[in-house]
Amino acid sequence: MSISEALHLHVALLPSAGMGHLTPFLRLAALLVHHHCRVTLVTTHPTVSLSESHFVSRFLSAFPQVSEVQFHLLPLELSSAKSTDPFFLGFEATRRSAHPLSPLLASLSPPLHALVFDVTLISSVIPITEALHIPSYILFTSSARMLSFFSYFHTFASNANDDSAKIPGLTPIPRSSIPPLLLISDNLFANIFKEDSPKVPKLNGVVINSFEGLEAESLEALNGGKVVEGLPFVFAVGPLAACEFERVECGDQLKWLDDQPNGSVVYVSFGSRTAMSRDQTREIGNGLIKSGCRFLWVVKDKKVDKEEEEGLDEVVGRELMENTKGKGLVVKNWVDQGEILRHRAVGGFVSHCGWNSVIEAAWHGVPILGWPQHGDQKINAEVVEMSGLGMWVRSWGWAEQVVVKGEEIGERIREMMGSELLRRKAAGVKEEARKAVGDGGSCGINLMRLFEEWKMRNMNI
Repeated sequence: MSISEALHLHVALLPSAGMGHLTPFLRLAALLVHHHCRVTLVTTHPTVSLSESHFVSRFLSAFPQVSEVQFHLLPLELSSAKSTDPFFLGFEATRRSAHPLSPLLASLSPPLHALVFDVTLISSVIPITEALHIPSYILFTSSARMLSFFSYFHTFASNANDDSAKIPGLTPIPRSSIPPLLLISDNLFANIFKEDSPKVPKLNGVVINSFEGLEAESLEALNGGKVVEGLPFVFAVGPLAACEFERVECGDQLKWLDDQPNGSVVYVSFGSRTAMSRDQTREIGNGLIKSGCRFLWVVKDKKVDKEEEEGLDEVVGRELMENTKGKGLVVKNWVDQGEILRHRAVGGFVSHCGWNSVIEAAWHGVPILGWPQHGDQKINAEVVEMSGLGMWVRSWGWAEQVVVKGEEIGERIREMMGSELLRRKAAGVKEEARKAVGDGGSCGINLMRLFEEWKMRNMNI
């Protein structure tokens, strides 16, 4: 399909709660606009975090050609939700509010060629798109390995005592890597999985922010019909790189980095929704000092940014903050992670292995020391390790299972920062990422295939 033909495509995007879900949706929207698609963004209100509302505002300012349709969520009865996690409650509020989507989507003009929505909304949205004859796609906001597990989950759940998920075509996923909430019956996160997993074959397709150079095994298994019979095609359009609209003022951090030697700084961040315990936060600080490396450390004290109130002296401790002076920079605010990772001074990344962070590290060729905290992050850490992008200390377990001591943290940081092999492998992943989005790369090929499918499906309706 030519770019001129793509001009006639109209696609709506419907993300769900959390920056980890919103970020790839807006990057996909920017990519579609770049290819001259008409894009409508369905924004949910209220958002869980301030970061989400600010991010959407910056995106809409940067892309005035994108239409916004506001989708107001109904109040959620918390006593029936079976969760206290604000982001899971955001998923559930969107699921339970889905029925007003029907007139909203039907009113869009010109008619939609496709709706791309969040994975957490499958059961709620498919009946609507089927009734309106709108082709339905999800943007899966994690790794292809996690998508394989998600698609296979209803089979795994029926053999819940197995020591691993033996997914056809994939290296087995050990039970210890499976999100813990999925091993507990009757909680909100597990119930969403149980309801939505068997319905993936009812989708017209899956879009994912990944590429063959990072996840060849999983993408081959998914599109080779090995994982689950009847799965739709998985369009790997990654890596979805950070966009200009995402940039935030981080002059102090960049100025500090400018003064550091090449590859000398370890960047430490655990994402937009991981709040460390105070004890673990202080062990991280001690570990960074013991590592002997320069560091840029992003501290997060609360899961939701609206609740962040205390300063660094209270969270980290005044004495520890004094000890970091001259050795590193500690911040407690939203940072421009892409700008930091691309800086010549950054030579390693201590990360929770949230998928957006993994993709950004791959794009810039920065080795990862994985420290998964919850959810899909151990499965993503397996991708990091298997691809050669980084290393992962399994004994550190999930968040708050154990307080990892500073001595060991420092030792592992020195190991990552001193490994020439890791640097070479990460550089190789970066090269594969750049090939994927280059001329004739897999990202463009899959995107054109997706456009052609949207056009053909609507001709057949």
